[in-house]
Amino acid sequence: MPKIETVQAFISAVESNKHDLAIAQFYTDNASMQENQSPPRLGKIFLVENEARTLAKAKSVSSKCIPPYLINGNIVVIRWHFRFEWKDNTYSEIEEIAYQEWQDQLIHKEQFFYDPKQLVPKPKP
Repeated sequence: MPKIETVQAFISAVESNKHDLAIAQFYTDNASMQENQSPPRLGKIFLVENEARTLAKAKSVSSKCIPPYLINGNIVVIRWHFRFEWKDNTYSEIEEIAYQEWQDQLIHKEQFFYDPKQLVPKPKP
């Protein structure tokens, strides 16, 4: 079961907009990450590399936890709001629920739930 301080530190790491570093610090080596019902991505190294590729496409990122987050045993649920300003002058705003299974103080399995239409970049006004 994760300590509340560990979950708060994870949230702070994500809110610093360095998502790849948060994965490196807070996920197990054999962690999985899944978008809605898509097949999961496996292994911390791959997860970090994939996140770094996404961040490299962005001019800026804003990440916010929308309280409250929930902890029940080894399950943590966090509601997130992300805004990505892309290098092509478009943006995406994504609100999602992250359902996490923790092993001790690390995330072992994570599944995101969101409307995929949010991923479509929009022109900046």
